[in-house]
Amino acid sequence: QVLLTESGGGLVQTGGSLRLSCAVSGRTLSQYIIGWFRQAPGKEREFVTSIRWSDGRTNYADDVKGRFTIVKNTAKSTVYVQMNSLKPEDTAVYYCAARILRIGAPYDYWGPGTQVTVSS
Repeated sequence: QVLLTESGGGLVQTGGSLRLSCAVSGRTLSQYIIGWFRQAPGKEREFVTSIRWSDGRTNYADDVKGRFTIVKNTAKSTVYVQMNSLKPEDTAVYYCAARILRIGAPYDYWGPGTQVTVSS
């Protein structure tokens, strides 16, 4: 079992920044990848970014590359996403999730989500 809790969402103007946090607890985290997803009203949930706990390898969706940065703090068992140059289209509920480090494994564990709203 892996438990995830997001925080840090809020309302920000276009061009502003937010930092989301995902506190992770549970099993040996070195066996997991922590990902962030988002879902806007009326849209499918989409991948944003991920980090491999064992070595910090990261992955980003094309539309956030250069604007979002994912990092982990091993001592705090927390993953952060620094979001800069925010746009109205970044408005969504952001979820962190965990999947085991195995090819094809799904994200089995999800946090409750945190709302990010970017005003124009």
